[in-house]
Amino acid sequence: MPDEELQLKKLLKELFKTQLFAALATQHSSRPYNNLIAFAATEDIKEILFVTNRGTRKYANLLASSSVSVLVDSRTNQDSDFRNAVAVTAVGTAEEVKDKQKETLLRLYLVKHHNLEKFANSAGAALFRVKVKAYYIVRNFQEVMELKMEQ
Repeated sequence: MPDEELQLKKLLKELFKTQLFAALATQHSSRPYNNLIAFAATEDIKEILFVTNRGTRKYANLLASSSVSVLVDSRTNQDSDFRNAVAVTAVGTAEEVKDKQKETLLRLYLVKHHNLEKFANSAGAALFRVKVKAYYIVRNFQEVMELKMEQ
């Protein structure tokens, strides 16, 4: 694995550990829709996890179209963000986790979001995973890099 790829993966893992929330972009009938989500990533960063209620527009959009993007960033709303902040867009497909991995992935999610345990285990909650196809990393305001993920 090239050194640059290792460095990007290290950067992503650190960002994902420190940030609790991300913006999920879905679509339905050619209309975009964004939601704030509490997220976690798998150790290999090939999947991003989140929980939503089945009665939401987000859930309906995910069923209508599995193509999503997830934005995670390190901004602090300071001028220094132009130099220091990192923004990462993950592009991939979302699916509800219903298989034997659900318990393991939900446990991983709850390690980071233990305060959401009651919600995540409620009857109306659905655990989703985004299978990431690629990450687009922006730092230093305009420096853009792509990291493709093999599934």
